[in-house]
Amino acid sequence: MATKALFNTVVNWFIKQRIDQIKNFIKYPIDTQRGVLFSQLYQAENTLYGKQFGFKDIASIKDFQNQVPIVTYEDFEPYIERARKGEKDIIWRGAIKHFAKSSGTTNAKSKFIPISNESLEDCHYKAGKDLISIYANNHPDNQLFSNKNLRLGGSAELYESFNTKYGDLSAILIENLPFWVELTTVPSKKISLMSEWESKLKAIVSEVKNEDVGSITGVPSWMMVLLQRVLQETGKGSIAELWPNLEVFFHGGISFKPYREQYRQLIGKDINYYEIYNASEGFFGIQDRSNSSEMLLMLDYGIFYEFIPMEDFSSANPRVLTLEEVEIGKNYALVITTNGGLWRYLIGDTVQFTSLDPFRIKISGRTKHYINAFGEELMIDNVETALAKACHATNALVKDYTGAPVYMKEGESGSHEWLFEFSRVPDDMATFTQVFDDTLKAINSDYEAKRYNDMTLKRPLVHIARENLFYDWMAQRGKLGGQNKVPRLCNEREFIDPLLKLNAKG
Repeated sequence: MATKALFNTVVNWFIKQRIDQIKNFIKYPIDTQRGVLFSQLYQAENTLYGKQFGFKDIASIKDFQNQVPIVTYEDFEPYIERARKGEKDIIWRGAIKHFAKSSGTTNAKSKFIPISNESLEDCHYKAGKDLISIYANNHPDNQLFSNKNLRLGGSAELYESFNTKYGDLSAILIENLPFWVELTTVPSKKISLMSEWESKLKAIVSEVKNEDVGSITGVPSWMMVLLQRVLQETGKGSIAELWPNLEVFFHGGISFKPYREQYRQLIGKDINYYEIYNASEGFFGIQDRSNSSEMLLMLDYGIFYEFIPMEDFSSANPRVLTLEEVEIGKNYALVITTNGGLWRYLIGDTVQFTSLDPFRIKISGRTKHYINAFGEELMIDNVETALAKACHATNALVKDYTGAPVYMKEGESGSHEWLFEFSRVPDDMATFTQVFDDTLKAINSDYEAKRYNDMTLKRPLVHIARENLFYDWMAQRGKLGGQNKVPRLCNEREFIDPLLKLNAKG
């Protein structure tokens, strides 16, 4: 008892210290961000990249924006490859030993995102501690430290003969965690780092079914697969029956909107849900209030933020804003400079600010993953909102989905084609489609204008996917588990056509 009391005293002291620091960057956000940028520039001024773009001569944020280009992964890849092959001082001081392998949502070609020691400790691990600190501060009666945390991670491999490792970000984090974290986390490191998804699922279920789990952490879609397997294996009616002390799900990676009702039924009792915004490139946001759909933008993780208004995104010289220039409710493409060695890197996500004091955000979509074949500018956030209303109106639950345009031909209007896999089919598909369409018109004026009198866009074309269609399709592509995501929206038909073909086979 004395040991546990001492542990709780230390934890509570740490939580108070960190909450005070968070309050400080909330109070001084612009100064915090400026300090982050110039710290990065100083640390990297003698690197290959720093010398090429004159980091030593940068005296202001405007200098930084004028001298250093905005880059995509393809632009930056030659520098990453040199660092990945063991060269020192390329994009960050010293040698980078870890690279997070990420194919994003779509590309077969993998991306390798540099993970420096600084980004590992001062961004990713710091964020993990902050997540616990924020939750515990909001819920003083929590029992997180009395029960186990169930995590769902990826696999790690050694890259060829070079002294660098690559794998899912989650695997890199798991591999480098301090020993004391292992004492409170399941499954074991050995099982967590298994590569083959089906074997891994069986091993995880076998290990966790007899544990007392108080929190779970992972991507909602894959965590649901795991929890369903746990119920099948144990014969329990709900997760709460197996783990009565489960109190919170820390989730991220994809929108939680389509899954919220399914989790309520799967778990069988009300728990807390806390959203996080993390990626291979960095950890950006944490839900800092209970029952909120917003995340606090974390400003002291060694990440400097810039924002491109989406109306400027396709222009040759788009406006690039700093934190003090953003507005509430507008879509911005996120540009990051990180302590992992990424410089003015276009991550591919779009965000909206919901508050400017403090700076809170929500993820609105992807710069590449939207439908804008007819000027409708349909973002994922629009679709998730419309889906939630359509499901509520028809007693439905959506498990997975994707959408794409049907192009105009021979004088006919175009349309959007959707493939929905339901865990509970709508009472009436016509009503589902109508509410979905009407809601999109209500929340997106561009979509509404294109739908006017069916002149540009006709009524959506909706298909019901067979059970496990998306799972089988992901398996065919070697993208089961971990952080792989089903592509929700695409401006082309590269995903929906093979899915429709697979669906037709039954």
